[in-house]
Amino acid sequence: MVEASGLEEFWRLFREDMAKLGYVEGQNIRYEFRSDQGQISRASALAAELVRLNVDLIVTWFTPAALAAKAATHDIPIVMALTGDPVANGLVESLSRPGGNITGMSGVSVQLGGKCVELIRELLPLAHRAVALTQASNPFSKSFLEQIEAGGSATGIVIGNKSISSIEDLEAAFADMEKERPDAVIVQPSIPSKRAAELAVTHRIPTVGVSAFC
Repeated sequence: MVEASGLEEFWRLFREDMAKLGYVEGQNIRYEFRSDQGQISRASALAAELVRLNVDLIVTWFTPAALAAKAATHDIPIVMALTGDPVANGLVESLSRPGGNITGMSGVSVQLGGKCVELIRELLPLAHRAVALTQASNPFSKSFLEQIEAGGSATGIVIGNKSISSIEDLEAAFADMEKERPDAVIVQPSIPSKRAAELAVTHRIPTVGVSAFC
């Protein structure tokens, strides 16, 4: 179960790597792919659907999908990928001893938000105002923004926040920021980086992020 960000690339790489391990679709494994298509509010229903199908394992992509899967089942094993701050978000008890039915990797650290501010200071020495572009319904947003604000305090860059409810709001968000003219934008990892980059070029706003997925 995945979020829309990086959808096609995730499916492709996942199938390829599973095949290398001997799991060939149509021969000895069957996949049930589900995506929220940028609507995080759909994640709970999708997770419940997978539980009703009695799948053997649930693989999740990004924090909201992992939280939805955890809420849906305490029995089916869950492997999380690119989840932000799983301890703070209540997904696992600790990184060394996750407990429960969830394991995997935390590929996105909230500390990277502060690193983005440092990068802006290095690339744009005269920058004085940056905007964090976050996803309102993603629990990772709060801690990610806090790290960006801490980075702003350390570097003297004033941090604003532009929060979107869905991926469909992305174009309007960049149009608004073009009017506001921040010196830079920091994009949350769950927001499609390719589309954000295209809009950043269109609106001529320097933009940084921590995810390389589309």
